Amino acid sequence: MIKAIVTDIEGTTSSLSFVKDVLFPYARRHLPDFVRQHRGDAEVQALLEDAGKIVGTELALEDLIAQFIAWIDQDQKITPLKSLQGLIWLDGYRQGAFTGHVYADAVAQLQAWHQQGYALYVYSSGSVQAQKLLFGYSDAGDLTPLFSGYFDTYIGGKREADSYRRIAEQLALPADAIVFLSDIKEELDAAAAAGMRTVWLVRDHAVDAHAAHPQVADFSAIRF
Repeated sequence: MIKAIVTDIEGTTSSLSFVKDVLFPYARRHLPDFVRQHRGDAEVQALLEDAGKIVGTELALEDLIAQFIAWIDQDQKITPLKSLQGLIWLDGYRQGAFTGHVYADAVAQLQAWHQQGYALYVYSSGSVQAQKLLFGYSDAGDLTPLFSGYFDTYIGGKREADSYRRIAEQLALPADAIVFLSDIKEELDAAAAAGMRTVWLVRDHAVDAHAAHPQVADFSAIRF
């Protein structure tokens, strides 16, 4: 029996274009000034130190800024970068620069599942803070009360089966009581290898009945 549903964000609950065309450019544009203005903040200092450790050498502030920009341009899933982007996006959401895009079908189904008693979680390569911001400042209002928890790359990479095993352990549920939703086959492969059930969102393609994972065009077609 399914007890919990874990969902990806990009391409699953939210459009890829919102993340790539709105959030990423906003963070890239504002990152240099944000880091300069907030370098004395403990949270930002810690992220700068983490970035230096990843590079393997101590860098001056402007060199660190250049490294963050390079990681953005390379679409790197670097944890301190994701956390820094989350802080920058917080400013943007608060200022009303944008709202978080969530598909209407995802909103309706997440609300229905919540009412039916399923525990809902998010697992995304974006930081937990960024996840909460997207759903907290969504087009449909504050959706965070629907979720019981959030996971990011601190739990592990999304294409690694051990990450999903750790999630099951943290939820204190057998893996086969959890469904993972994503638009990326390799993520679904990893979740299935850990014993989770899977659903493949293919919003921009025809559903393939013979695919490696059950495919649906949107949340309204998901059946357990």
